Amino acid sequence: QVQLVESGGGLVQAGGSLRLSCAASGRTFSTYTMGWFRQAPGKEREFVAAISSAGRMAYYGDSLKGRFTISRDNAKNTVYLQMNTLKPEDTGVYYCAASQRTTDYNRDREYPYDYWGQGTQVTVSS
Repeated sequence: QVQLVESGGGLVQAGGSLRLSCAASGRTFSTYTMGWFRQAPGKEREFVAAISSAGRMAYYGDSLKGRFTISRDNAKNTVYLQMNTLKPEDTGVYYCAASQRTTDYNRDREYPYDYWGQGTQVTVSS
């Protein structure tokens, strides 16, 4: 079992930055691929980024690479999402998720992620 708790969301003006954190319980954090997803009002949840268990590989949703950076600290059982040059369309609830079942073909999908946090709200004002 893995419990995930996100933090770091808030209200920011367009062009600003936020860093989200996701703290995980358990001793096996370093064996999980970690992902970030987001859900805007009235829209389906979408993939933001994922990072491999050792942190060597990072993957991003379309158009997010260059503005968003995912990282992890396995010693602290924490994954981060640094978000720069934020836009109003980045507004939504951001969720972190953990999986031991991701592949090259599904890491941007919800189904291989078995554990999810409760989400943290990010609001970008124009």
